[in-house]
Amino acid sequence: MAEDINTINSNKWIDNYADYLFNYAISRVNNSDLAKDLVQDTFFAGLKSAKNFQGKSTERTWLVSILKRKIIDYYRKINSKKGKAEVRMNFYDDGENEGNWLEERVPQNWENQSEKSIETEELKNQLEACIDNLPEKYALVFRLKTIQEFETEEICKELDITASNLWVIIHRARTQLRKCMEDNWFNN
Repeated sequence: MAEDINTINSNKWIDNYADYLFNYAISRVNNSDLAKDLVQDTFFAGLKSAKNFQGKSTERTWLVSILKRKIIDYYRKINSKKGKAEVRMNFYDDGENEGNWLEERVPQNWENQSEKSIETEELKNQLEACIDNLPEKYALVFRLKTIQEFETEEICKELDITASNLWVIIHRARTQLRKCMEDNWFNN
């Protein structure tokens, strides 16, 4: 009996996709606990909407699209005034507005944004310098796959390499980048 192409196997999601989804999430939110939560939310949403899976893409692609929406929702939430005021506080003690918090009076983030911007720019510059120091092919493959998010098949076809070769290059590039960043950013 042939298996329906629209059938998904959620029992294997953790084994097959958890690491990939976590790496995808951590590269976008830069917080391990948050990335884990987003992956968990992705799996849960996938289970809830499994009946909508049409088989037009792979399970992994489908799960990544769910994860992308979860990440976008997260950033929308933290960038909205409502998201910054997750905890409702009593702004008024009496009258018709008792117990309400006015959105326009949500406390603003007091962190020094200019310091963060400078540090972010310095980090970006150091990472770019480290990428520029990679062998030319490593830098190209790393940028195409990790930064520009091209599909593996597209990169392999364009550069005339195998998928396994691509992943070896990505691994070596990441290893060299980690060493470069440790030497030039984290240990300074």
